[in-house]
Order: sequence, then C-alpha cells, then structure tokens
Amino acid sequence: MLLFCPVCSNLLTVSKMPVNPLWPEESGKNRFECRTCPYMFMITQRMMERKPMKRKEVEDVLGGEDAWANVDKTDVQCPNDKCGNTQAFFYQLQIRSADEPMTSFYKCTSCARQWNE
Repeated sequence: MLLFCPVCSNLLTVSKMPVNPLWPEESGKNRFECRTCPYMFMITQRMMERKPMKRKEVEDVLGGEDAWANVDKTDVQCPNDKCGNTQAFFYQLQIRSADEPMTSFYKCTSCARQWNE
C-alpha cells in the first residue's frame, strides 16, 4: 500500500518514532513520515495482510518427460562409477549463442543417470 503526504503529495515512508521523554508511550512505535515536510502519521493498527500466492504450472524448457522419446543411442562412458555402461541415449540442443557448439544431453541406458556436455 502506498500512502502520500496530504500536504506536499510526496510518498510517505515508514520509520520508528525516536525515544522522546515527552511522549514515552509513543516511543518505538511505527509511523508514516514525509521526507520533505514535517507531516507524520502514527500507525495504530496493523496495515498488512498476507495473501498466499498461487504457483503457476511450469513447462519444462528441455522437453520434460517426452524429451527422451525417440532419441538415438551412442557409445559413451557413463559417469556413474558403479555402472560402467558404455551406451547412452542422447540429443543435442543449441542453448548458447550460435558461435558456440551445441550441448549434448545424455541418459545412460543401464542406470538412467543423466548428464550433459
């Protein structure tokens, strides 16, 4: 919520009331104050409410579950030390600028580990 000064129409900011022996009950409370004129407004009630945000459904940029459908196999060593398989499914995408090589995505045919190069 944005509030504006009724005197000079500038944006009001929130600040704490400094310790003042004349008004000890007001010390430490929040207030709206104008930075250009002496206008102040004490905040006496809660001026905030929480609203839960709904999460959007996110589409997988790299194809999601169907990314590995109808892909080719190649001979490449699986990086999983326990697997030792030498074949993997792969596909290539141009994810950087055109002057750099394509990125290859791999999925082991044995342990299903995924990696890219």
